Amino acid sequence: MSDQNPVFIPGPTNIPDRLRHAMNVQTSDHRAPNFVDLLAPLLDDLKKVFKTTTGTVITFPASGTGGWEAAITNTLSPGDKVLVARYGMFSHRWIDLCERHGLDVEVMECEWGTGAPAERFATRLAADTDHAVKAVLVTHNETATGVVSDIAAIRQAMDACAHPAMLYVDCVSSLGSMDFRMDEWGVDLAVSGSQKGFMLTTGMAIVGVSEKALAACETATCPRCFFDFRDMAGANAKGGYPYTPPIQLLFGLRESLDMLLGEGLENVYARHYRIAEGVRRAVAAWGMTLCAKTPDLYSDSVSAIYVPQGFDSTALTDFAFDEYGVSFGVGLGEMAGKAFRIGHLGSLTDVMALSGIAAIEMAMKDLGYPITLGSGVAAAQDYYRLTRKGATLKEAA
Repeated sequence: MSDQNPVFIPGPTNIPDRLRHAMNVQTSDHRAPNFVDLLAPLLDDLKKVFKTTTGTVITFPASGTGGWEAAITNTLSPGDKVLVARYGMFSHRWIDLCERHGLDVEVMECEWGTGAPAERFATRLAADTDHAVKAVLVTHNETATGVVSDIAAIRQAMDACAHPAMLYVDCVSSLGSMDFRMDEWGVDLAVSGSQKGFMLTTGMAIVGVSEKALAACETATCPRCFFDFRDMAGANAKGGYPYTPPIQLLFGLRESLDMLLGEGLENVYARHYRIAEGVRRAVAAWGMTLCAKTPDLYSDSVSAIYVPQGFDSTALTDFAFDEYGVSFGVGLGEMAGKAFRIGHLGSLTDVMALSGIAAIEMAMKDLGYPITLGSGVAAAQDYYRLTRKGATLKEAA
């Protein structure tokens, strides 16, 4: 029965029954004339989540990593210089992917727990008077450290020196959970996936592509076939796919969009903030600290939490799984053994979050952590109770 417990990892996330049922469909013909009735409205509604009216949304049967590869190979050529900051495991993996494709990768090393350094980007790009940098790569929500970066500030840094580089953003663990504004922030490539904010199984890369990025496909020479934007966009425009699509996932994505847009995106973001803040109150009550250095960097989809000196975070997450049947995120990269992660995105409520807080609290107490049992739960309860819909001013006081 332990598989009935929710997961508290930052993806894949819990799948609502409504979405599981939506994906439980028999095989249908993706070459049939009515396939366009599913595909075209779905792609239009995805644009609402990216907040773009001018961009194109392209999907591939893949994970977010496939989306990264598609973004790079469709718009750049071997030897092109890209500028990227490394401040967590996922920015690191994007760097590795670029290097494997023969790009000239200039890395700005940053302390883990900090975000994309807009000031350093501004200085570097202003000095690049011959415009050697072809693309700037930023991880919006660094899942390893629970840090969200200011994408608008990066775009402002680029615009301040009129730099023509394209802006690529990994929004895998933020899209559909936290506010993302592709057009307003001048994002050229926005890479996401089905398994986080969209609450589905892994298996679909979802990429927002600007008009500038689409035009770059004509001159880019990195090899691509399966991930060719032109093939996919051309087939989509005619109501189809260039190869077999993941039909069941498309039906699930249709239902996911109905859920997100039905709730209202601003309400979705507010729900994520509220649940995340309850988790943060619990962390403070335990006397622990987040990896994110300052409150403006706090992610609303995942919190990375340092364990006290002398304790092993991996032993904690293993114990929680073995003894209580609940999964929490392990520490990645520099955070391995030092921090664990609580994913609080996707299909989650405050009541579900309380169960996760209580479970990890029990595990910590069992392992001799210096905490008071119930302290984190009580702190989160107070916050959720007083911020619930219908809470009175007297209660809040």
